[in-house]
Amino acid sequence: LAKLRDVIEATTDNFEALDSPMAAQAIRDFTDILTNWYVRRSRERFWDGSDHDALDTLYTVLETLSRLAAPLAPLVTEEVWRGITGGESVHLTDWPDPEAFPAVPALVSAMDAVREVASAGLALRKAHGLRVRLPLSTLTVVTGGVDALADFRDIIASELNVKNVEMVAFDNDQAERFGIGRKLSPNARVLGPRVGGQVQEIIREAKAGNWREVDGVVMVGEVELLPEEYELELSAPSADIAVSFLPTGGFVLLDTAVTPELAREGIARDSIRWIQQERKNAGFEVSDRIELVITADPQALPALEEHRDVIAAETLAVSVEILPLVPGESGLAVGDDSQITVKVSRRGS
Repeated sequence: LAKLRDVIEATTDNFEALDSPMAAQAIRDFTDILTNWYVRRSRERFWDGSDHDALDTLYTVLETLSRLAAPLAPLVTEEVWRGITGGESVHLTDWPDPEAFPAVPALVSAMDAVREVASAGLALRKAHGLRVRLPLSTLTVVTGGVDALADFRDIIASELNVKNVEMVAFDNDQAERFGIGRKLSPNARVLGPRVGGQVQEIIREAKAGNWREVDGVVMVGEVELLPEEYELELSAPSADIAVSFLPTGGFVLLDTAVTPELAREGIARDSIRWIQQERKNAGFEVSDRIELVITADPQALPALEEHRDVIAAETLAVSVEILPLVPGESGLAVGDDSQITVKVSRRGS
């Protein structure tokens, strides 16, 4: 709701300045946050309709957003607004008043930072081929706003599927403390036209590490590089550590080492995903209890047995039977190279 207040103010200012593209951009950005963050993370709160705060918030946001976007998408917003309100027309309503919504800039800023950390962590997972359902040990967040992020540690851990999230206050010595190096890569195509024949010398000096950063300005010898003329990359002290800059300052470190325990839990999580898909294919309601039969190859069997209770709880299974996969039978891929088959039936059917 606080984020929506900011969007109402920004969109109103843009429309009054006759800048409809920027107004559309503000609405588009907010819609992405609404769907891919709030709604996705709150799905369980919507399942049985008992969480009235979540439902009321979603209704309020959709109703207000329809009015806000009505000048840009008149037909779609009309359909949405009529559908959720039963009213005559969104185009007969008043323009949204930001004063009707809470002003909590600290909360908005903190949640933006949480999404930034989550995005950086997911990018590191993707870059190292670590699927999201595979749990990892630790994410370390080194940033100037750790106090604001502390209350959202559980959200970050859930989003990135890590066991532990460590928060470290950022200062200029933190990179060295964690053994993080930085590599300067000049962009010859952009830099060349400005410095001419010096470009090769600058590239050589950069590769040799003969550069410095003074008050945010990168210098190679006596040549000052412009932001678009170079890239700064972080390098981690270990092959098991992945590191990424945060756009607003600081960096995140992801421990990419996969222990046997984490690998087994990852197989269980992959299996849960397939079971949920089978529930959906069978047309079950989200609240339906099921009876579950899984067959698994020798690598997956111990993982499923170890996490039997978690699988049952996550899939609403009242019974779980785990059997060996018939040799030569193909199944669904779990883990790195394991297979399972899944059979679900509604309880009592």
